[in-house]
Amino acid sequence: MPTKLWEPPDALVDGALMTRYMHWLDRGFETYDELHRWSVEDLEGFWKSIWEYFEVEGGYDRVLGDRSMPGAEWFPGAQVNYAEHAFRGKPDDRVAIVHAGELRDQAELTWGELREQVAAIAAGLRALGVEKGDRVAAYMPNIPEATAAFLATASIGAVWSSCSPDFGARSVIDRFEQIEPKVLLAVDGYRYNGKDFDRSETVAGIHREVGGELVTLGYLDGSGWQDGFLGEGELEFDRVPFDHPLWVLYSSGTTGLPKAIVQSQGGILVEHVKKLHLHVNAQEGDRIFWYTTTGWMMWNFLVGCLLTDAAIVLYDGSPGHPDMGVLWDLAESAGVTTFGTSASYIASCMKAEVEPGDGRDLSRLTAVGSTGSPLSPEGFRWVYEHVGKDTWLFSTSGGTDVCTAFVGGCPLLPVYEGELQARALGCAVESWSPDGEPLIGEVGELVITEPMPSMPIFFWNDPDGERYRESYFDMFPGVWRHGDWIEITERGTAIISGRSDSTINRGGIRMGTSEIYRAVLALDDVTDALVVDIPKEGEENFMPLFVVLREGAELDEALAKSIKARIREDCSPRHVPNEIVTVSEVPRTLSGKVLELPVKRILQGDDPDKAASRDSLANPKALDFFVEFAGRG
Repeated sequence: MPTKLWEPPDALVDGALMTRYMHWLDRGFETYDELHRWSVEDLEGFWKSIWEYFEVEGGYDRVLGDRSMPGAEWFPGAQVNYAEHAFRGKPDDRVAIVHAGELRDQAELTWGELREQVAAIAAGLRALGVEKGDRVAAYMPNIPEATAAFLATASIGAVWSSCSPDFGARSVIDRFEQIEPKVLLAVDGYRYNGKDFDRSETVAGIHREVGGELVTLGYLDGSGWQDGFLGEGELEFDRVPFDHPLWVLYSSGTTGLPKAIVQSQGGILVEHVKKLHLHVNAQEGDRIFWYTTTGWMMWNFLVGCLLTDAAIVLYDGSPGHPDMGVLWDLAESAGVTTFGTSASYIASCMKAEVEPGDGRDLSRLTAVGSTGSPLSPEGFRWVYEHVGKDTWLFSTSGGTDVCTAFVGGCPLLPVYEGELQARALGCAVESWSPDGEPLIGEVGELVITEPMPSMPIFFWNDPDGERYRESYFDMFPGVWRHGDWIEITERGTAIISGRSDSTINRGGIRMGTSEIYRAVLALDDVTDALVVDIPKEGEENFMPLFVVLREGAELDEALAKSIKARIREDCSPRHVPNEIVTVSEVPRTLSGKVLELPVKRILQGDDPDKAASRDSLANPKALDFFVEFAGRG
C-alpha cells in the first residue's frame, strides 16, 4: 500500500459540489465508486443529469443519438452557445479575471468589464465579415484580451484557434494554414524572462502564408487594439447546434503536420461544466490559476472555469523570472485558491529548493493541480512538505484530444503518494492488455470504452475520417486507445507511467520512461534526462540514456555507476542503459514535453527534418546533438 498523504476534511466533503450533486441525484450512492460506475454504465442518464443539474440552455431530442466511436451523436436537436452559458447570471461587479505578467502589473477585470470587451471585439469581428463557422486565429499570449477574443468568437458561432507568440513562424503556419482563418489576431511582441521579443516581422510572415484579415494588438508597446477594430453594441449570442465547432486544437506537431483537432460547442460545454464544477470544485469566491500559454489545451481548460462562479487567474511570462518564487508570489497577491502547474515545474521548485510558504501568506491556497507529465512520488511529498499538509493535491491526466482530464481529482477521496485519485465521471477509462483484456493492478494501454462528448467531432482536412481513426482506433476498433500506460489499482486510483508508444521494453519487461527519469533525477548531479529504446535487427535493442548534469559535475566512472545502480534498484536490471551520454539540454516541445519519439526516429536513421518540426520546439538547437550522434553509426 502506498502512503496516504491526505484525507479530505469533513468541511470540504460537505461543501463540495460533488456532494451536492450526489444528493440532488437521490440515487442512493454512498461512494464515489458507485457514482462513477453508474456514470459510465448509464451514459444517457448521466449526461442528462449534467444537462439538468447545471441548467444548460434549451432542449434536445435525445441524449445520445448514436454511441459508436468514432461518430457518436450527442444531444441532437439542441441549440447552445458556450459564451452565453459563461456570462449567464454573472453580476457585473463580480471579478471574472485576475491577470499579471512581466509586462503588466497585477489587475482585475469584472464580469461587466469583460462583457464590454467581448461585445466590442464581437462587433469588430462581425464588421470584418465573420459569421458562423468562420475561423478566427489568434497569435496571442495568456492575457485578458485573448480570453475576450475567444468568447467573442464563440458568441458569434465562429471557430477559435490559438498559438502562443513563442511559437516559431513555421509551426504557426503549419497550424493556421490548415484552417484558412478569416481573421488573424496577433500581438506586436511579448516579454519573457526579462527580455522583450518583437514579433512584427514574424506576424507579417505568418499573415502572408495563412491569409485572412490581420488585426493587431499593441501589447509590447501598450497601444491596445488597432484603431477602428473595436465596435459598439450589446453582446449577442448566436446559438448553434450541439455539434457545431467551437475551436481547433493541435497535436504537438513534433512529427509531421499537426493534427487539427475540432471539438464542439456543446461537447466542450457539458464536459467542462462537469469537470470544473464537480472535479475541480470551482465555486464562488475561488480563484483558479493554471500556468499555461495559449498554445496548450490547459489555456482552454482554464478559460472553461468561467463557466463556473469562480474567477480565473492568468499569468504571462516566465515561471522562473526573476526567480522560481514568482508564481508563488502571484498565488499570495492574487488570492489563488487552486494553483495549477506542471510536474516539471514542481520538479524545478524541488531542485531550486523553493519554499512557497516562506514569507508568503498562502492561507487561501487549498489545492494544487499538476499535469503535463506524471508527477513523481517525490513531487507528491514535496507539495505536502513544502506547500502544506492540508493541501488537496490532484495530479491529472487527459489530453488535447478531449480537452479535459479523464483521470485526476475528486474532492471526496484521499490522496495516495504517486497516484491519481480517480477516473472522472462519464469517462470509461480502463487499462487493457495487448489482447484487449481489462487489467486491474497491472500496467496496460489506456483505453476509453464509451464515447465522451468532448471527443473530436472531426480533424480538419480529414474528410473521410481516416486520420482520425488511425490516431485512436487502429489498435482496438471501436475503442479509443489514448497512447498512455496506465494502471488501475484495486482502490480505483490510477498510475500513469508515460506514453505507451515511447515505452522501454527490455527482455519483455515494459516500463514507462517516467519511471526511469524518476530514478535518474533523484541524483543531485542530474538535472534532466531523455531515454530511448532503439530496435536493432537480430540484436538486443540499444538503449542510450542522455543526461544533463548540474554545473560543475562530470560524468566520471563514479557518477555513471551511481546512475546505473539507481536504475537497477528503482526500475530493473534489464533497464540499465547501454550507454550514458551527457548533453547540454534535452529537446522539449513548447508545452514542455520531452521529445522522445522524434529523437528515437532520428537515432533510427530517419530524416531529422521529417522526424521533428523544429518550430514546435522550445529549444530547437538541442536536436543538433542527436543528429550528430546518429551520424556516428
